[in-house]
Amino acid sequence: MSIASPDVLETHAVFNQPPPLVDYNLFSTDPVLPAAMVRAGAAWAMDGLTLFGARLGRADAMAWGALANRNPPILHAFDRYGGRQDEVEFHPAWHELMAIAMEQGLHSAPWAEPRPGAHAARAAGVYLMCQIEAGVQCPMTMTYGAVSALKQQPEIGREWLPPIYSAIYDRRFAPASQKTAALVGMGMTEKQGGSDLRAVTTHAEPLAGEGAGRPYRLTGHKWFLSAPMCDAFLVLAQAAAGPSCFFLPRWLPDGSLNRIFLQRLKDKLGNRSNASSEVEFASAIGWLIGDEGRGIRTLVEVANYTRLDCALGSAGLMRQALSQAAHHAAHRSVFGRALIDQPLMENVIADMTVEVEAAAWLALRLANAYDQPDDSADAAFRRIMTPAVKYWVCKRGPALAAEAMEVLGGNGYVEESPMPRLYREMPVNSIWEGSGNIMCLDVLRATARFSEGLEAVLAELSPARAADPRFERFCARFEQDFARRAVEERDARRFAERLSLAIQGSLLLKESSPEVADAFCASRLDNEIGRAFGTLPAGLDIGKLARRAIPVA
Repeated sequence: MSIASPDVLETHAVFNQPPPLVDYNLFSTDPVLPAAMVRAGAAWAMDGLTLFGARLGRADAMAWGALANRNPPILHAFDRYGGRQDEVEFHPAWHELMAIAMEQGLHSAPWAEPRPGAHAARAAGVYLMCQIEAGVQCPMTMTYGAVSALKQQPEIGREWLPPIYSAIYDRRFAPASQKTAALVGMGMTEKQGGSDLRAVTTHAEPLAGEGAGRPYRLTGHKWFLSAPMCDAFLVLAQAAAGPSCFFLPRWLPDGSLNRIFLQRLKDKLGNRSNASSEVEFASAIGWLIGDEGRGIRTLVEVANYTRLDCALGSAGLMRQALSQAAHHAAHRSVFGRALIDQPLMENVIADMTVEVEAAAWLALRLANAYDQPDDSADAAFRRIMTPAVKYWVCKRGPALAAEAMEVLGGNGYVEESPMPRLYREMPVNSIWEGSGNIMCLDVLRATARFSEGLEAVLAELSPARAADPRFERFCARFEQDFARRAVEERDARRFAERLSLAIQGSLLLKESSPEVADAFCASRLDNEIGRAFGTLPAGLDIGKLARRAIPVA
């Protein structure tokens, strides 16, 4: 009997598999970001974002994202002698990504170096960073939002804003005065309250006289403390006049640890590289920000910035999911043709392309509204659109991620693929900083209280209404159905959805390619069109749309 040669026995030759999507520039290959920066007056940021996009697209950066999630943080509540320590240990990959994010200024750059388009430029960086690893964005986002509160209390701001503005990451667990930079987390949610912040039971007592900027002693429990590795936290607690905002450093001025006791880290569905914790304040010392009883108002302003980042994060995750799907479809052959050349798959990729570009334009337009603090129209626009955009973009993310995963088939369902991590990451942005219903109720409140908000939205739509009859009809229906009468609570989700669709349509008609705008109007503004991805109607250039999504030719 003869023995077969080694080539005959070969059963593991690998072919018809796409190459890894690595070593490409996330910024320059994106069909939205460069144009959006020009529109926002942030052309000055293009070179830096191009370098950032190239850095994030490298194989090592992508590997760090996977490593940080496979090796989640570990809580060391006590030292070897039984003393409280409350330190969180992270994998080295986390620290590499944190250093990149801070060097780009994602935590504070628009505050540290204010200039035209600064918030939009930072938003583009957030959109890029979340494609590689969204977990590190949490401390960036919390710090970014916290600055707006710290600027209200000058004596605290003078001490803390300089290290917050620093771009040199310092991983050490040490007093902020000894570090090159500082980050700020937040603690609002309690077991019994959830989204009802007025139900907090953590209480605060003044140490030596009450009032803004004065120290208080806080006792209570927080069900979620975001980013517990940070150097300080904004916390809501009950003072004599009601819910109030406090600034709690991890280390006190005398160099001792504040009595902020981490109880455990949350075991989360996604966002696993980032630590979220339960915490006890056992007579912890915090300094009052603003007046007693005004804490919720202070934190609503902070939440505007963090909600913006939720939308940006979801839009970035959607982009990466689409990039992975389009890359796979362009390199995988089935029935003698590339997947992306198959008419039905072509429709799916094209439809997702429209969704992703609409989400990116919407989130970046909202970010640009934060660049005009003194513009009454932009202020009104962001008041009504921040919760609407957060609701709509974050709601669309999980469905798109699931569809993108399906493009890869079984290869997309296994953990070696980035798709499971992208999919698990999607729901958190809908939940953090107020879930869907909270966002839509906030839209209704903004509409009822600030009529100029809806007027700002309608003014935004006006220049594009003559560009496409389908868009004009949608705007006319929107005005008739909602703008001229009070919206009932049960219709709040539909109202937020239509607000977002209207702005997306306007932006695409004014700023995007004709084929993207055409497909959006045909598929998103007509109630008769199917709701699943891959149901674009006939007559559209879906081939061009599908190939538009491929990140590398």
